[in-house]
Amino acid sequence: MTDDPFDDPFTAHRGLLFTVAYEMLGSAADADDVVQETWLRWAEVDRATVREPRAYLVRVVTRQALNRLRTVSRRREDYVGEWLPEPLLTSPDVADDVELAESVSIAMLTVLETLGPTERAVLVLHEVFDVPYDEIAEAVGKSPAAVRQIAHRAREHVSARRPRTAVSRTEQQEVVDRFLTAVTAGDLQGLLDVLAPDVIVIADGGGLAPAARRPFAGRERVANALSRFAELAPGVEITTPLLNGAVAARIDAGGEFDTAITFVVEDGRISRMYAIRNPHKLGRLDEVAELRR
Repeated sequence: MTDDPFDDPFTAHRGLLFTVAYEMLGSAADADDVVQETWLRWAEVDRATVREPRAYLVRVVTRQALNRLRTVSRRREDYVGEWLPEPLLTSPDVADDVELAESVSIAMLTVLETLGPTERAVLVLHEVFDVPYDEIAEAVGKSPAAVRQIAHRAREHVSARRPRTAVSRTEQQEVVDRFLTAVTAGDLQGLLDVLAPDVIVIADGGGLAPAARRPFAGRERVANALSRFAELAPGVEITTPLLNGAVAARIDAGGEFDTAITFVVEDGRISRMYAIRNPHKLGRLDEVAELRR
């Protein structure tokens, strides 16, 4: 008999369970709670009755996440300004897994927010984690036929709204570096060159940090707003960590971390920026998150 903790299925699949919960909820804190609730149920179950631990654990974490999602959806209706997912520091392995990186990107998680709870669960489980329809049906309390229909509708909904182009990490880094060079220099033309004509900026301050309450768009408008950054924030430190599987920007002003920005890069230009400033959402960016498929 071995004492290796990874012999326990819950421990072995914990990264997967956290990832499922995070993709459904967009919040690491809520995902942690759901994983803990899953552990409590796993601790009570008769292991001899569980034929496929991975499938069982995914089913439990999905049900717990659905319960939590219905609760937080009501809470988010009262959120001040735009609500964006909580960003996570991720390893190069996540960035190298193109499908996983896309599924956990802030852009994709924001699109998933427009789905209902069951649609979101079905899409995440089938498209990202390859869970068979019959297993998803057990998790969400629907028939396999109904789950297929839900998956089809959810797939079409997401396909119409997500960014079309996947780019390499090298291209992401090059475009983000150009953008940050222009921002820190107050270079208006440099910003105009690196921003897509219809670029959109979405910011989340949660009423706790200054941020635009609504998205704003257009290359000239965005460039003019950002060109003043160099004057307003001297001595700011900017780094480019991998957040949610892609090259991002971390802004430390006055020795305090106050903004994370993720980007959508298309055709060599930035088409979307997501600026997370709510301090409650920035606490997990000093530790790499374990995201697994």
